[in-house]
Amino acid sequence: MAFFEHGRPIEVDGGLAVRSKRGKIGEQWWSRRFVDVLEEVCDPGRLARGRSYARKGQVIDFALAPGQVKARVQGSRSTPYQVTVRISHFDEALWDSITEQLGARALYRAALLAGEMPHEIVDLFSELGSPLFPERLDIDCNCPDWGVPCKHGSAVLYVLAEAFDDDPFLVLAWRGRGRDELLDALRGTPEPSDVIDPLAVEDEPLDARLADFWSPAISLGRLRERPARGMTPPELLLRALDAPPVKVRHVPLTDVLRPHYRDLAVSGEE
Repeated sequence: MAFFEHGRPIEVDGGLAVRSKRGKIGEQWWSRRFVDVLEEVCDPGRLARGRSYARKGQVIDFALAPGQVKARVQGSRSTPYQVTVRISHFDEALWDSITEQLGARALYRAALLAGEMPHEIVDLFSELGSPLFPERLDIDCNCPDWGVPCKHGSAVLYVLAEAFDDDPFLVLAWRGRGRDELLDALRGTPEPSDVIDPLAVEDEPLDARLADFWSPAISLGRLRERPARGMTPPELLLRALDAPPVKVRHVPLTDVLRPHYRDLAVSGEE
């Protein structure tokens, strides 16, 4: 009985082929961090064969859920192999704490609401004793190869890394909190601010202020301390309108359009 596929894999029509045809897979820092993890714990030879499968588009599809990714990979046999990749995911109590911390830090909150993944977010998860990126991967495949991961599992991991490139929120969803749920929670968090508005005046009845009604409530000199009004973000229209139910390579259309709106704003300034 053979334990490895010796034939050429059956070509897949419309498979999930990664864009990178040579060199490293994964362009963004979060994708590279994930690739670093799998290359540290996985057999180099099987990873090389997995990269080849990922580039040929042998991964038919995958479905990501909290703590789990299920995928189908086409080998040389007629029936696709079933691959499952598991990691530990965070419970509701931990995610409530994580969301509270994200909402309290303006840098993280603003970046996430803009569809970006701030590099410093790794430190926040580490401070809470729950690293964002897994230190180990539990990988199962129903192929006869005894290696872990086999080339089918490796191919899924590389396709997943490039999916992380396109949508960083998949990293968080794998740990247990989806994009919409997280962003809704962050939008409901009061924006942290250390700036006191010098024009803020408590509402008082007129008859209580007749004696000093025409006097300024604060020193006129302090009015200069009011921060300048910020510019309207170029993607304001995308924030204001309901997002269309359209995705491009698993990424919502609004997130695909957002950087182009910003590029147009920059070119307009030039």
